Amino acid sequence: MSDSAKLKIGDQEVELPIIKGTESEKAIDIRSLRAQTGYITLDNGFMNTGSCESGITFLNGEKGILRYRGYPIEQLAEASNFVEVSCLLLNGELPNKEEYDSFNKLVSSHSKLPASFNEILDRFPKDAHPMGVMASATAALSGFYPELLNPELSADEQERVFAQLMGQLKTIAAHFYRRTQNLDPVSSDPSLGYAKDFLNMLFHGQGKDIDDDVAQALDVLFMLHADHEQNCSTSTVRVIGSSHANLFATISGGISALWGPLHGGANQAVLEMLEEINQNGGDHKKYLEKAKDKNDSFRLMGFGHRVYKNFDPRAKIIKKACDTVLTKLNVQDPLLDIAKGLEEEALKDDYFVQRNLYPNVDFYSGIIYKALGIPTNMFTVMFVLGRLPGWLAQWKELRDNPANKIARPRQIYSGHTERNYK
Repeated sequence: MSDSAKLKIGDQEVELPIIKGTESEKAIDIRSLRAQTGYITLDNGFMNTGSCESGITFLNGEKGILRYRGYPIEQLAEASNFVEVSCLLLNGELPNKEEYDSFNKLVSSHSKLPASFNEILDRFPKDAHPMGVMASATAALSGFYPELLNPELSADEQERVFAQLMGQLKTIAAHFYRRTQNLDPVSSDPSLGYAKDFLNMLFHGQGKDIDDDVAQALDVLFMLHADHEQNCSTSTVRVIGSSHANLFATISGGISALWGPLHGGANQAVLEMLEEINQNGGDHKKYLEKAKDKNDSFRLMGFGHRVYKNFDPRAKIIKKACDTVLTKLNVQDPLLDIAKGLEEEALKDDYFVQRNLYPNVDFYSGIIYKALGIPTNMFTVMFVLGRLPGWLAQWKELRDNPANKIARPRQIYSGHTERNYK
């Protein structure tokens, strides 16, 4: 294969380098294109644009592959846990026992918020959207840790702030949830493990025993969400981080990007769809037929995926976790019955099978959160907790490479040409 590609524009011919990744992904390096020709490329939504070189996550949508630092997601979900996967994403290698225990202890030691910070959380209206609270509160943390605002953090400072954010964002989410329920906050109990501790911080004293298998299912869900290549929120984190903004502001930006219903809000949209079906008689077969009708405005949420063209490897794993949660909790809920009906029918319906419209990770995660008793408007907050180590790893990779520049896309101007003021 040639080491370069040739582009002909009129009578001019330019040669552009070809870059090949470790998984044989190929790219034409166009960084010199404008300097050589005066032209830029136009790619709405960056559908065919590589914004960076990264060694964190490999994703192949055609083959249904997802790997963190080379490890298949199936193996990690089976044998690892969320804190260990976080270490892997952040440091590039799986930790040994000493490294794992040290990071886990650091996360636990930073699960408490500054005393006066609780006053900030309690100023939010109880009906405020939890994602707005998460984004605002994360940015507000910057006011309490001026020593961590320098983008050129040392390795020790990076480890501390990474652990701190993993501990404190979990606490912020639980604190605000309990406030909306008129309940006092519950302190973290590190002995329970990350996921079970979080469930205890949410539901302690509400008559809900935290089953180990249910907590494990949530831990798996966090792992499945931990990173997903250059998606909207991750790209946002990289763009903000490229300006040398502090890490608290950068992660706050990622949270805001995730809030969008086309991104992290997709599992909330699944529950809203189920509620719509339930309010209109609960006939899931009728709504599957509506989904097939191009002239019908109804859209089936939680099926298919923009990147995975054949199947989502995470969906196979999370389906098992979902079945565990529903069996263990024995929740009787018409919405969950509708969801199971949609899943069963769609998986055997030729229309959906031929178009690879399978239930995706958002479909199953929404069902799990509903079964756990988590309010619909908090679903995306759960996504934040899972995606946080991926954002941190992407920020670290960006900042550790001095060759990275501030993000500054170009545009093709399509407005008025020059005109005079009257």
